Amino acid sequence: MTDSSDTAPKKLFIKTYGCQMNVYDSERMAEAMGANGYVTTENAEEADMVLLNTCHIREKAAEKVYSDLGRLRPLKAAKPGMKIGVAGCVAQAEGAEILRRMPLVDLVVGPQSYHRLPEMVAAEGQQIDTDFPLEDKFDHLPERKALRGPTAFLTVQEGCDKFCAFCVVPYTRGSEVSRPAARLLAEARDLVTRGVREITLLGQNVNGYHGAGEDGVWGLSRLLREMAGIEGLERLRYTTSHPNDMDDDLIAAHGDLPQLMPYLHLPVQSGSDRILKAMNRKHTAEHYLRLIERIRAARPDILLSSDFIVGFPGETDRDFEDTMDLIRAVGFGAAFSFKYSARPGTPAAEKPELPAELCDTRLHALQALITDQQRAAQAAMVGREVGVLYEKPGRMPGQMVGKSDHLHAVHVMDPTGKVGELVRVRVIAAAPNSLAAERLPG
Repeated sequence: MTDSSDTAPKKLFIKTYGCQMNVYDSERMAEAMGANGYVTTENAEEADMVLLNTCHIREKAAEKVYSDLGRLRPLKAAKPGMKIGVAGCVAQAEGAEILRRMPLVDLVVGPQSYHRLPEMVAAEGQQIDTDFPLEDKFDHLPERKALRGPTAFLTVQEGCDKFCAFCVVPYTRGSEVSRPAARLLAEARDLVTRGVREITLLGQNVNGYHGAGEDGVWGLSRLLREMAGIEGLERLRYTTSHPNDMDDDLIAAHGDLPQLMPYLHLPVQSGSDRILKAMNRKHTAEHYLRLIERIRAARPDILLSSDFIVGFPGETDRDFEDTMDLIRAVGFGAAFSFKYSARPGTPAAEKPELPAELCDTRLHALQALITDQQRAAQAAMVGREVGVLYEKPGRMPGQMVGKSDHLHAVHVMDPTGKVGELVRVRVIAAAPNSLAAERLPG
């Protein structure tokens, strides 16, 4: 008799840190390992392989990974055949140091090499690959076949050439590379056949997309226009953008394409020209404000979000007030804000940091202003009719939950509603982090 343990599929547990691109990468790694006989599990204790897909943007990111690895030590001791891998940007940045500090780790793979995961897992001994290979990793990943939920991410561009003084992305993800348009259109069509109705295009600098098209180089606006013609693809979004790559054609697309949702995440980081220059952002506060005016002229109902860094080295009270003035001038519907934290190897890491207490005070003030704007934006939605794409059942019987056109979480009492339906609703109430709505007939 054959032991069932010899034929049962191996189980893979993936913990994903950080951004949407890491979510997408984790999906692709799971697919790569799935072609090699692994199925995913939500329980690390029952896994034959644990993979930490890491992010290096936040403070002490590497130490958090080492801490998580330490918690896996007794698990691996109890299950000697288990393999542990570290992927993503911390893997790229730390490399062999991870293997030195944590001998329980079997493999370290950077974000440009994860198509090699199956062969690394099959090899004997510890494995490391943090190269920036010449071949396109997407050429080596298995075809995607499984049914999908109604939303999906699609990486169109990786890396960044901007070299902001605070950012590690150019060092961990490499220089900007854009995928060929034909491959992206084919993958988008395939996603639609498997149940996807909304696609978010991803890139470290997504609006810097310049991929090979059938008639030359395409920018992001051309790619969006072509994707808008895919039958069954109801919604398009993209993130994350740089103000300097927000060109006229892309702004016009926001007014021309009904499939392009009225939401834009456009990081500014600071409202002080002096700090923006020190950050190597290569734009001014005035440039950003005029850009917002042009975007709103093209799509008046657009909801804007942004990123802010508080306490960048050398930031004065006046610099901080300039940032607050910019926030008041724009009126954001959402924002991500953080205290500055030095990333090893970046130019800003060599500069003296501001006192932590001062940074805390400024961050709390900025977040209070953003919260007021966010709640005002949500309150302004009450009474409006919007589209909602149902993503899952709610906690209450008969309730469905989805995202509005403006990316608000929306709860709808709809006992006949189904995941994947795109419905029209009227917003009836606003809560701090979501909206309540009623479904409209038709």
